[in-house]
Amino acid sequence: MNKEEKLVVNAIGRKVPTRVNGETVVPFKGVGQHRPIGNKFGQRISSCIDFPNDGNKLVSSLKESLIKAGLKDGMTISTHHHFRNGDLVANEIFDIAAELGVKNLIWFPSASFECHSSLIKYLEDGTIHHIEGSMNGQLGRFASEGKMKGVGVLRSHGGRYQAVQDGEIQIDIAVIAAPTADFFGNANGVDGPAACGLLGFALADSQYADKVIVVTDNLVPFPCLPWQIQGNYVDYVVKVDTIGIPEKIVSGTTEITKSPDRLLLAEMTAKFCEYAGIIKDGFSFQAGAGGTALSIGIYFSEMLKKKGMKARFARGGSNKYLVDMLNEGLVEYILDGQTFDLDGVKSMRDNPKHVNTSPFTSYNYHGKGNFAQLVDVVILGATEVDVNFNANVVTHSDGVLLHGIGGWQNCLFAKCTILPVPLFRDRIPVIRDEVTTICGPGELIDVIITERGIAINPLRQDLIEKLKNSSLPIRTIQELKNEAEKICGVPIKQKFDDKIVAVVKWVDGTIIDAIRKVCPQ
Repeated sequence: MNKEEKLVVNAIGRKVPTRVNGETVVPFKGVGQHRPIGNKFGQRISSCIDFPNDGNKLVSSLKESLIKAGLKDGMTISTHHHFRNGDLVANEIFDIAAELGVKNLIWFPSASFECHSSLIKYLEDGTIHHIEGSMNGQLGRFASEGKMKGVGVLRSHGGRYQAVQDGEIQIDIAVIAAPTADFFGNANGVDGPAACGLLGFALADSQYADKVIVVTDNLVPFPCLPWQIQGNYVDYVVKVDTIGIPEKIVSGTTEITKSPDRLLLAEMTAKFCEYAGIIKDGFSFQAGAGGTALSIGIYFSEMLKKKGMKARFARGGSNKYLVDMLNEGLVEYILDGQTFDLDGVKSMRDNPKHVNTSPFTSYNYHGKGNFAQLVDVVILGATEVDVNFNANVVTHSDGVLLHGIGGWQNCLFAKCTILPVPLFRDRIPVIRDEVTTICGPGELIDVIITERGIAINPLRQDLIEKLKNSSLPIRTIQELKNEAEKICGVPIKQKFDDKIVAVVKWVDGTIIDAIRKVCPQ
């Protein structure tokens, strides 16, 4: 970003740019204060006269398909992250681009992983100009050190769909790696050696990209059923030997935490939900696939059994423990955004009550409502929170990009949002005067649970009233911060350069914060 670019203070008090990568952007106006105008983005009209009469869209290689799709300088190339750290397709796209001498591409992944760190050489040589998607590991550090030519743009899963739908970013070529597909381009993620569960993060890409390429290692006769991606959106189909490393796509087992502190966090979270009256017949919940979240799910399961109740639905990421609840009748439906283990993949394939969803239905803020608003309680993580309940999930206190936003921002619109976090990590307090990077505004975060006490947002007087006579250690956020600093000391603030290396978008496409180049300590 050029230093002459104008900065303004947005509604949450952060200095953010009004232009990013040469495009005008809107600073965050406050929750629910930005209303979009205009129509959804429209593709150019296609015609069947340009496609084979027999429906066979197979081409010989990914390279041929990219050439046919018109790959050239400055294009936006999208990929999805359902294969997580086992993805083999995204790297090959840019190997081909470099071989063809194509420059200044924008990579638009739904997320990136450590397996993509080899793409740093293409950020260095100009094949890739910048990344608009989560960056972590070596990619995150590369960007945080100010080495990327453009400004990174971080969006939630719902924000990514919103950006494509609204035409904020226009995908030139979408490459969809599919565990199973037919020659027409119908595809799913529940079958095949690289089965990953669903392909919802590639839905917007298929619907709105100018050219769509499906790459599969499991080609089946037409029709590929179920079809999560419809072949009517697809231009080319490529058959390759392998699209992903199965053991790195999903783990064979997902384990609950064995950490005493995290188990305590899980127990306190479950008890809070019980005392607050959240756990009742027909309630709904969402928790992640980390060890603490899995443990909370097990506590929920035990409580429901004891009370003779069942949940109406659970929002996934799914895992074996959530699948067990479905099979035991403790939850009626799983509305799944991504599967985290093999039990989840199998359940989605075989059980009609385990439903694949997409960021459009679940999270898109520029729609006529979404599922996130209907969830009674969501349990999320955070790298930092502050005394105003603002939270950070993309950097730690050192300011280095470490995580993606995922669906985290979108989930904040649940009826009750709880962040179970340790009071400190590696002797660094998690509760700060001010978070390093704001990803979610405090008005949407209801409860902070630490192993040394629980802080309820003063905006939630209803929860404060319900818990005032409970046996749980209810404290103020300031008291928890003070205790952490007594143990660890007051943390030294990280220094940052003026250079903006990335921006964080809010769910409505506005800029909630800017991430600056990290200065060496």
